[in-house]
Amino acid sequence: GAGQRLSPAYSSLFFYRTLEPALRDLTQPLIDHAEGQLFLNEAFKIIVEEVLHKGTDAEEKVCEWREPESLALLLDLQLRDTGESQGRLLQRVRNVAKYSIKTSHPHFFNQQFGGVDYHSLAGRFLTEALNTNLFTYEVAPVFVLMETEVLKALRQLVGWTDGDGIFCPGGSTSNMYAMNLARYKLFPEVKTKGLWALPRLAIFSSPGSHYSVQKGASYLGFGTDSVVLVKVDDGGRMIPEDLDAKIELAKSQGFVPLLVSCTSGTTVLGSFDPLDCIADVCDKHQLWMHVDAAWGGSVLFSKQHRHLMKGVERAKSVSWNPHKMLLAGLQCSAFLLQDTTNLLKRCNCANASYLFQQDKFYDVNLDIGDKSVQCSRKVDCLKLWLMWKAVGSTGLEHRVDKAFLHVRYLLEQMKKRDGFQLVSTPEFVNVCFWFIPPSLRGKEGNADYQDKLAKVAPVIKERMMKEGTMMVGYQPLGDLGNFFRVTVFSPHICHKDMDFFLDEIERLGKCL
Repeated sequence: GAGQRLSPAYSSLFFYRTLEPALRDLTQPLIDHAEGQLFLNEAFKIIVEEVLHKGTDAEEKVCEWREPESLALLLDLQLRDTGESQGRLLQRVRNVAKYSIKTSHPHFFNQQFGGVDYHSLAGRFLTEALNTNLFTYEVAPVFVLMETEVLKALRQLVGWTDGDGIFCPGGSTSNMYAMNLARYKLFPEVKTKGLWALPRLAIFSSPGSHYSVQKGASYLGFGTDSVVLVKVDDGGRMIPEDLDAKIELAKSQGFVPLLVSCTSGTTVLGSFDPLDCIADVCDKHQLWMHVDAAWGGSVLFSKQHRHLMKGVERAKSVSWNPHKMLLAGLQCSAFLLQDTTNLLKRCNCANASYLFQQDKFYDVNLDIGDKSVQCSRKVDCLKLWLMWKAVGSTGLEHRVDKAFLHVRYLLEQMKKRDGFQLVSTPEFVNVCFWFIPPSLRGKEGNADYQDKLAKVAPVIKERMMKEGTMMVGYQPLGDLGNFFRVTVFSPHICHKDMDFFLDEIERLGKCL
């Protein structure tokens, strides 16, 4: 009753009877595995149907466009206290698949990823099912050994007999690794004393380099004003003579030149910086040479096209994204190092004793997690390894060579049609062009011509998205108004798809 103290025995009985249903529930699995497996099987059927069948069929749409408010309402995104039936959940799986962009579609030309490799996809499914963390040998023995072997094979393509590396969550992170390592190499005290102990450092790159150079300078404390942009030639390639001059100028202004970030395959134009000549400048001034080959690195598989990266073996580090041209699947980004002094681990380690005990029963050098700035790190090597095993280096070389052949065909067809004007002659598999509608042809001398031309690409893009027929990107560049950039690399596309691409641009833009 109120105000009465419960006896210890009664209190225990009350406590047990109150919690007894919950305690009884603890003897049963929280999730019915049979029901869960049935759901997974049915969901997988939907994934295969919507994503891998319809999503790769040229007769189907690339996207089912909905305005944000309409899409949010259709998906019913709100989370609630109670769960839903399996049937309802399966419909949600179908909706997610249906209204997502079909990046494996043969008419998806929007990004530097796309297409599907089914061996890699099997590796991605297996990675998700195993759900492990790539930091110690005890929890990821297969993948520690596998990542080591894959990185070794990639380094050999670069031209290094030895070295180091790690898989990172994207090329931006790989580029930031290079900047951080270069700083630590020159000023190891930065790890303990921080930025106050350092002079002003300068990083050199080109206007066409990836924006992660600017982001990295901000994130790592260099400051974006420390990024010096080097002039490029008409093809978007860094000019080594201007690099040399900019380094000398930075020295005279009190900067300590640190790193040159070259690009092999710039994002927009697909330009390849002259690595050999840049390496000469880096050697002269003793700078760290990093090559951002996130996009273009896969040419190293091709005997016919690897000359584009002549001199890459002279770099200190390389970023390379097999999830792009090789179709390894997002994400698969390798950061490769020529260093053999354990610089990566010395720079990033924190020696967490609960993970990296030094008295383990196996070789503790197999615990590679302290090389990374992450603790949790996803397995990204399996999808590349399984794909590489399936088709071999020869098969990957064929993919690269086929992409260049597609570009050649596309250019030949463009020349046969009115209204297609190249921004520059492609060096890689980026084809950049303006589409000039009939209403603007012959009016290049008009004062408002450039302004009107810059409005063409956005309107065509809107129309193709809303009709769902295909996707291709556009952008301005420097003083140049909006133009299209189509990246042609998926091994699943054919000449028919190239013809469709040109036909569709004409159809959507002829009345502008």
